[in-house]
Amino acid sequence: MSSFRAVVFGKAGCEKCAVLNQRLDKLLAGDEWKDFEKHYCSVDTEEGLVAFAEAECINPQRIPAMLVMHRSSESAPFVPVANPAADERDETCKKSALYQYVGLQTDYTAQGKGIISPRMIEHTLNKARTAVN
Repeated sequence: MSSFRAVVFGKAGCEKCAVLNQRLDKLLAGDEWKDFEKHYCSVDTEEGLVAFAEAECINPQRIPAMLVMHRSSESAPFVPVANPAADERDETCKKSALYQYVGLQTDYTAQGKGIISPRMIEHTLNKARTAVN
């Protein structure tokens, strides 16, 4: 049973959404990430759109995005991990880092180039572990 969930918000036909899913799947296949699971939410579906709206922290123009959630016990629901460094600039993820919660959204500016790198994903998952422990 996983204590962390990486929720990916994406949509059909989005190449960047497919890349984020592939990178996260590859990372989570490693033994050191057994405390994480991935959950995909398509914003093209009613269920995915509701989950996206309930997250309340992602810009709809910056999909794909990932929100890290945690649960304290098997019977507890997953809740977003609060960002312990919300006041500080994230040097690894820069403008892709979410503010209120631990997660990422795509930075389509010239600086971000629309890339969520494997390093950014790993950094974000480790940030969630540190915030909870």
